[in-house]
Amino acid sequence: MAITPLGEDSYPDPVLASSRGGAGLWRVVALGLVLVAGAVGFALFGDTIPPELVMTFVGLLAVAGVFFLFGLAAGLFRFSGADERRTIANAVVDSAGQGTIVADRDGKIAYVNSSYGTFPGALHNGLPVGIPRLFAGHADASEAIYRLARAAKDGRSAFESIRIPGGLGGAAADAARAFWYRVAVRPLPETDDTSKPMVAWTIEDITRDRESNETAFRDLQRAIDYLDHSPSGFFSADAQGQIQYLNSTLADWLGYDLAEFNAGQLRLSDVVRGDGASLLMRGRRDGEIRTEIIDIDLVRRNGTTLPVRLLHRAARLADGELGETRTLVLDMSSAPDSEEELRAAEVRFSRFFNDTPFAIATLDGEGRIVRTNAPFGRIFRWAGEEKSVELQPLQDLIGEASRDKLARALADATAQRSEVEPVDALLSAEGEHAVRLYISASEVSAGSPEQVNVYALDMTDQRKLEAQFAQSQKMQAVGQLAGGVAHDFNNLLTAIIGFSDLLLLKHKPGDPSFSELMQIKQNANRAAGLTRQLLAFSRRQTLRPQVLELPLIVDDLTVLLKRMIGEKNQLTVEHGRNIWPVRADVVQLEQVIINLVVNARDAMPNGGAITIRTSNVSEAEVMNLKFEGMVAADYVLIDVEDTGTGMSPEVLHKIFEPFFTTKELGKGTGLGLSTVYGIVKQTEGFIYPVSTVGVGTTFKIFLPRHVASEAEIAAKVAAATAPAKDLTGHERILLVEDEESVRAFSARALRATGYEVLEADSGEEAMYVLEDNDFNVDLIISDVVMPEMDGPTLLKAIREKGYKLKVIFVSGYAEESVRRDIEDDQSVDFLPKPYSLDQINSKVKEVLSRQDEGE
Repeated sequence: MAITPLGEDSYPDPVLASSRGGAGLWRVVALGLVLVAGAVGFALFGDTIPPELVMTFVGLLAVAGVFFLFGLAAGLFRFSGADERRTIANAVVDSAGQGTIVADRDGKIAYVNSSYGTFPGALHNGLPVGIPRLFAGHADASEAIYRLARAAKDGRSAFESIRIPGGLGGAAADAARAFWYRVAVRPLPETDDTSKPMVAWTIEDITRDRESNETAFRDLQRAIDYLDHSPSGFFSADAQGQIQYLNSTLADWLGYDLAEFNAGQLRLSDVVRGDGASLLMRGRRDGEIRTEIIDIDLVRRNGTTLPVRLLHRAARLADGELGETRTLVLDMSSAPDSEEELRAAEVRFSRFFNDTPFAIATLDGEGRIVRTNAPFGRIFRWAGEEKSVELQPLQDLIGEASRDKLARALADATAQRSEVEPVDALLSAEGEHAVRLYISASEVSAGSPEQVNVYALDMTDQRKLEAQFAQSQKMQAVGQLAGGVAHDFNNLLTAIIGFSDLLLLKHKPGDPSFSELMQIKQNANRAAGLTRQLLAFSRRQTLRPQVLELPLIVDDLTVLLKRMIGEKNQLTVEHGRNIWPVRADVVQLEQVIINLVVNARDAMPNGGAITIRTSNVSEAEVMNLKFEGMVAADYVLIDVEDTGTGMSPEVLHKIFEPFFTTKELGKGTGLGLSTVYGIVKQTEGFIYPVSTVGVGTTFKIFLPRHVASEAEIAAKVAAATAPAKDLTGHERILLVEDEESVRAFSARALRATGYEVLEADSGEEAMYVLEDNDFNVDLIISDVVMPEMDGPTLLKAIREKGYKLKVIFVSGYAEESVRRDIEDDQSVDFLPKPYSLDQINSKVKEVLSRQDEGE
């Protein structure tokens, strides 16, 4: 294209340009008048004026004249002419394609460029008119012109696009055509040649641009209409799986109102069944854009399925991120009769392939993934939006320990062997995820890279169940042993404690033997504490639950704990506000805290900090926690945190196993944490360790919140006001106990308080005694575990004969485990072993004082 230079003869002179020429002329006239007045003065008064003054005045005029001549020669001054405006700055405005007017805020015009003169009506009698007057006859422009005029008056910038039917000229030929003008106004900065604030008006004919835009918009609307009402569906999604567009056809198929649809409102997971969304969130690793054919089910808004075939395109950006997808949707729910059988077979295969609970993939000869089904990404923990799985070596997805076995299995399948051994593997993804891979040869066809089929079962949950079952079996076996040993010890301790109490009745504090008897009883009580730990470990312990305020329990232990951890360790206790009460055995709860603090101390050989925290955890907060097996409810949390060496995941999995310890030989039994675990579980709580090697460990104990009933509140008030009980009595009691020492102590204790006691060493003998006395007894106290006829069997035999006698069972096992073996468990009371003189007398008095329900 040739460019014609703009010569001096074709300069676009402005229609109107005010200048400073008028003001300069008046200055010249004034200067001339001054000189004439001076000459007249010299002529009239020349005789009286000194010659020196005249010469001085003439000399000044000569010097000024010479100076102006030199300035004119040097270009400091020039004669004003028509060409003085033709500067670069003025030429930019003079040659602008848009009409420009410069006026003051009152509308007095100071400058109009030549482009403005080309607009119809811009000149009136050869003089330019302002833009408000130019549009004065057009009602469609009145509001816009008013806003512009107000902006000019206020010195603000503004612009408007004005539509004028027929244009400013109003030609008949163009009467049906709409003309568009862009009119703008802006304030100008102050200059030396203006005395008032000025504004610049511009006007531009944008009709052609608007018509081009409207044409493009109509074409776009027509294309969208074609796409919306095409016989196939279409949608597009972004890299996050949010649907940005779907056409009217697909919206109708899925039952959505297109008028209510907003970009990003629906996700692929909302309209694609099962794991199918993962199939659409991937592209080739090399970035090549390729159309995939995917047979899958979409989900309608009402929950029903729609079988479709997708022609899907997805590409990855230069940085590897997934770009937007384009997907054409073909309805496969119906087909011509000739194709119906083929269509139905394709739909059945698609559902079989993508709706299976296991992952399916085909590999090429090098073990790289060619195609997968929908569950593959979920089972292998592969996020397709981050990186494409296509052409990814399968061995990269599993742990290194199983890669050699996988390579051998793939080689066998490639060699067309009929039997290939399954491969059990852990995934290389974060976490303990296990799969079992079944591998077989694929049908090889020309042009297809698929050579191996892989079927992967998610074995994660099964592995966890197997580990939990093995652990529970181990804990149960050792627990039964520990429980049995504790039961036998409790019989011995009952006799020791009981006879100690009987002797203490005869030996007062001043007696020489009193201190020795107290030592016997105190050591027996210590031994009873050891048996309680064994029972807690086996979860057969008899708990004595009561409502506790945890902050008070922890504070009471603080002095003891500080003494136990030593001076090089620091203990900090932090309590939350308004801690809820819990119901637990105070002795066992103290044992839990002590064991955990001792373990924390041992984990910090060089010293450190131990922190005990208590806080409330609401049910809503529990639902957001990731601890396995925890039931959503309100809990009180006890944190025991240390800054010790921490534990590896392998150690964490074993810490609650019996006899497992990381301490040196002779420094730990391995029962401490097992005991803690048993106590917490028996209290219906949960305990979870959180540890980082080199940072420290935190044990989190969740105990259920206790909400007191009205009956409990009333009982508490009554107990506070009740007088001391009288433990004496005169009723007849049958005592059934196979341990002679326990029976002897119990009989002496009851006789000492006035009761008539009948004795039996087994269940059979107890029945003989009852029959000899015509079942005329007020109370039966029986051991639970006895040879031949045990306590529950004795109770059943008595009930079968129609007698409703009061019964107290005594046992070294937990009350709950005993009651499970009793059919009529509500009619009996329970007294745990070992018991003291005061405990057996108090229990007997309580039961005998209680009125029978039938009375």
